[in-house]
This record gives sequence, structure tokens and C-alpha cells, in this order.
Amino acid sequence: MTQAITKDTLFPPTKPNAATKAEITNRTARAIIDAEAARRDAKTERLRQARLEMEAGQPKPAPAKARGRKTAAKASRRAG
Repeated sequence: MTQAITKDTLFPPTKPNAATKAEITNRTARAIIDAEAARRDAKTERLRQARLEMEAGQPKPAPAKARGRKTAAKASRRAG
């Protein structure tokens, strides 16, 4: 005696595995995190390039005068 062929006998329903759901969630979360990191890196590179271009257009600051040590004569005049 053969069973009647129905969708349930031919293709028995299977319950989704919990590990499969965890893998799907993990993949989705990693994709979101990777996309955010890529956007952040692109923004950082764009801002770095803009800063370098801005610095290149500005004149170089004059070097500061080196402060020398006080001479003994100047130090004694101030002390007395």
C-alpha cells in the first residue's frame, strides 16, 4: 500500500536550525560593521587629503628665534 503523494509526504517540512539563524545574524552584523568601517576609512582619507591640501596652500611659519641662555652679566644685574 502506497501512500498518497502530497507536498507533506514528498517534501517533509523541516525546522530551521538555530545555528543557521545565528550564522545569518552573524553574517548580517558583520556586513553592517564592515560597511561602516569602509565608510569611516573613506571619510578619514578624504579629510586627511583636504587637510594636506589646505596646509600646502598656507605659507610656512617663520622659525621661532632660539632663546639663548642668559649671560652671567645680565643675571647679576637683575639680581642686584
